[in-house]
Amino acid sequence: MRVEFGRRALAGAVVACVVVASVVTSPASAMGYVSAVANDPFAFAAVLVGLYTVRPLLAWPATLLAVVVGYGYGVALGVPVALAFAVGTSLVPFYATRWVDGGTLAPTDTPAESDGRLRGRVEAYFGAAGDVRGVTAARLVPIPADIVSCTAAVSGVSTSAFVAGTLLGELPWTVAAVVVGSSAKELSTGGLGSVGLPLGVVTVVAALALLAGPTYRSYAGSSK
Repeated sequence: MRVEFGRRALAGAVVACVVVASVVTSPASAMGYVSAVANDPFAFAAVLVGLYTVRPLLAWPATLLAVVVGYGYGVALGVPVALAFAVGTSLVPFYATRWVDGGTLAPTDTPAESDGRLRGRVEAYFGAAGDVRGVTAARLVPIPADIVSCTAAVSGVSTSAFVAGTLLGELPWTVAAVVVGSSAKELSTGGLGSVGLPLGVVTVVAALALLAGPTYRSYAGSSK
């Protein structure tokens, strides 16, 4: 019991630190520094690694940094680099949540006791949609990426399914962000700009299409 309380207390402290850091840290200042070193390949790469390293701690959107990648590397190199970083940084909250939830980095079964109605619904969602499809659809919808990572972790999604779903779901967002960055004359914190809304509509429709089959089967099964 004390170990469980300690893990949850530590998690609460970390979340509080993330909230404070995201409030007091300005992405604009980081973008200004990146612009200053954009012509130096080694300095740019070092800054990029640093920004992606702290991204989960600052709760910055992955698309913002994908724009930075496109600004420095262009589309051909920028897309695989940004995708690799997006997957890598998403594993941080995924494993952290799994550890807090079960005290282990290994995949866990669905807990016998539900922590609440919301958790039960999340587990039911992944149970009906499947791990890869569920993560992919959640990534396509424009919601904070780290929330998807945490909910997948507490639902017992395997690491391989999580990585596959993240790659598929983040692909359209990453490609769009890299293209925006590669065509930008200067970096800003505007993210996808005017591209964001139409892309969001398309990805939401794609997510609904992915979930149509599981939703129908779940409804048909419950009505029998």
